[in-house]
Amino acid sequence: MSDLIEQRAVDLVDALRQGRVTPHDLLDALEARIDRVEPAVNALPTLCFERARLHADRLLTRPVDERGLLCGLPVPIKDLEQVEGVRTTFGSTIYADHISRHSDIPVEHLEAEGAIVYAKSNTPEFGSGANTFNEVFGATRNPWDTRMSAAGSSGGAAAALASGTAWLAQGSDNAGSLRSPASFCGIVGLRPSPGRVALDPSENPYQTHAVLGPMARNVEDVALLLDAMSGWHPADPLSLPNPERSFLESARKRTRPVRIAFSPDLGITPVEPEIAAICKKAALGFEDMGVPVEEAHPDFSGVHEAYQVLRAFDYAVGLGGLLETHRNVLRSEIIGNIERGLGLAVGDVIRATRDRAKIRNRVIRFFDDFDFLLCPTTIVPPFPVEQRYVEKCNGVTFDTYIDWLAIVYAITFVSLPALSLPCGFTASGLPVGLQMIGRPRDEAGLLGAALLLEEALGLDLAPILPQEKGAA
Repeated sequence: MSDLIEQRAVDLVDALRQGRVTPHDLLDALEARIDRVEPAVNALPTLCFERARLHADRLLTRPVDERGLLCGLPVPIKDLEQVEGVRTTFGSTIYADHISRHSDIPVEHLEAEGAIVYAKSNTPEFGSGANTFNEVFGATRNPWDTRMSAAGSSGGAAAALASGTAWLAQGSDNAGSLRSPASFCGIVGLRPSPGRVALDPSENPYQTHAVLGPMARNVEDVALLLDAMSGWHPADPLSLPNPERSFLESARKRTRPVRIAFSPDLGITPVEPEIAAICKKAALGFEDMGVPVEEAHPDFSGVHEAYQVLRAFDYAVGLGGLLETHRNVLRSEIIGNIERGLGLAVGDVIRATRDRAKIRNRVIRFFDDFDFLLCPTTIVPPFPVEQRYVEKCNGVTFDTYIDWLAIVYAITFVSLPALSLPCGFTASGLPVGLQMIGRPRDEAGLLGAALLLEEALGLDLAPILPQEKGAA
């Protein structure tokens, strides 16, 4: 069973196609691993193995070439997405006992591609906040040091991958919700362009901040899952058709960039010096391939206020109705976001929208000179799980609970694809992620460059058993 857990997803799919393993073998391996590690991390609080085995039985009645891209590979779903017949809480006591009557479009899409859903991964309430804890299931802990946070809001997915209770995992991202956990847990997470993964109908179908994306332990597995997640759907007005070449094929082309930019802070945030140094060393790995790496970044001035205004607007549209009916059980951060959104004047939204356009235009012009922009994914290493969020960094005290996420939400704001790649470890042995940012809708090129650097860095990305640093 441990041999299966350590395998790459791309290799397991090949084994499934060749009949060397079955989906049931993989589910058995996962169930045993979960029994062993889950109590220490709390990554997958809701399990649905009976449903998974029935799905596997149905899938095995089809010819191999009709079992989809994943061919029976198990995948957990973040507890913000509904899975028919499975408990879906959104991390909120409001929905603590909710059993979904239908599956959301992204889940339907994955299952159509041969994914077997066996668990729901933990998330903070409505995905709000970059530390994964809620009043329904409690906190998810970082497998590299169970005293520490796995970040959020896709912390459950990242912790499951790192501890070997998943080969692939679906996450979502607004202010770094899959990139930050990827960095903290030493796995790979890709925030794709808006529309790359079709979303379920919502009150705000034209928003471009929140997207769904793939998470895995290596770049090729992320590319495989992106292929299985992406595609056009009529219910999502922003959804995109699949490219002619698969993302996995594009990644394996390993096209070498011409010119790279690196910035320790994007000019907008403090960063712990150790984090900046580790990321810079990793970025300079491209120079060993003959690719110039220049310290530079676009002009992101104005991004803080503009992003927070439009984010608050999204909260008011999407969750505003809960304020009247369930204010007494909502987290204070969610209440604050909704109230700010409801209190916005038309002029605030107009100004933020115009500023967003100016910032994006400046960023796009920057990419006339560079293929990719690299920077740290997070500005600090994993922090204690009891700490709600990062309050200060390198002598700077933050005003809000999301200020420490500027290095990721700035990229969200300009709708560029971004990937967090494990790039090293702190002196205390905790993972650090390098954020790799590509041109508009260039997930293919981004994955190819990330695979080149992943291979050059040569880090051991095998799953680990949860541990507490310094424990006897």
